[in-house]
Amino acid sequence: MLYTSAEAAKALKKLNDELTALLEKEERTYVFNAALGEDIESVRPAYDYAGTQAQAELLERQIRTLKHALNQFNATHVVPGFDMTIDEMLVYIPQLTKKKAKLAEMRARLPKARVDGMFARQSSVIDYKYANYDIAQVDADYRLVTDRLAEAQLALDRVNNSETFSVEF
Repeated sequence: MLYTSAEAAKALKKLNDELTALLEKEERTYVFNAALGEDIESVRPAYDYAGTQAQAELLERQIRTLKHALNQFNATHVVPGFDMTIDEMLVYIPQLTKKKAKLAEMRARLPKARVDGMFARQSSVIDYKYANYDIAQVDADYRLVTDRLAEAQLALDRVNNSETFSVEF
């Protein structure tokens, strides 16, 4: 069967949800309570040990197979325009996001700002914090990183929604 990365992620979520539901149902039915004198058979929940184990094993095998195929695809497929595999892009995008956040904080600083601290009111000395960098350069870098991040996200989205790989269950 052919999958895009986006389809595979949704299929994995569905398989994991099915497995979780099966295991939760099993947990509610493999033991049960009955009061003394109560007809045990009338309160016994339906439970098929062998069938449940077989279904769980099938779901687990499908999850492993699909996850492995997705990992192989991510580790080998290069994202056009970035000369990086999907795997690398999945590291690169959070790096850009972190850098963007740092630059956003730096570009918002004033060249000189009064320090507001707990002890500032107890002293007649006024402290100042000075930016030790070119705020205009940081602003320019912020814009470049923001653009690069958007390009990377869009490129990854295009690959995730268009490129396919084969999975045999």
